[in-house]
Amino acid sequence: MPENPFIAVPGSAEVFVWQNGEVLLPLRVTSHHRVESLIVHVNMERNFNKNELYPDCPIRNILNRISDKWTLLVLYTLNGHDALRFRDLSAELPDISQKMLVLTLRTLETDGFVTRKVYAEVPPRVEYMLTDRAHSLFPIINQLIQWAKDHMDEILLDRTRALSAVK
Repeated sequence: MPENPFIAVPGSAEVFVWQNGEVLLPLRVTSHHRVESLIVHVNMERNFNKNELYPDCPIRNILNRISDKWTLLVLYTLNGHDALRFRDLSAELPDISQKMLVLTLRTLETDGFVTRKVYAEVPPRVEYMLTDRAHSLFPIINQLIQWAKDHMDEILLDRTRALSAVK
């Protein structure tokens, strides 16, 4: 077991965070990564910063996290299963890149919406499942989906009218 909890792999751009002899978190090193004692600050190439003017605003903070292109789709896909392996989740969302799926899952795990379970097998098996917090969000998500279905035709018609008026 390494004495330093942060190990850089020579000749690569990866750092591994160790605890009790196990790799907790592999990180891809860029100029946006830095390691300070036992705290790892990671810029995951997505805009996850709180609004600088209103850092304690729950609406801005939470909507910033869940209103991106993939988060709700990943949550909704996981909701149909008790647990889902990464490759199966990727297969159900074929238009998301592997990198974006990894970033989205890490963010959801960080915020307590997803649990990640790693099995000590060869090849490695990782499963993702929703937490109670994520399940508590689904009545709201389902209302949003129903609202979108109820108003989609009207919204598309208004878009068409607005585009016609511009021409």
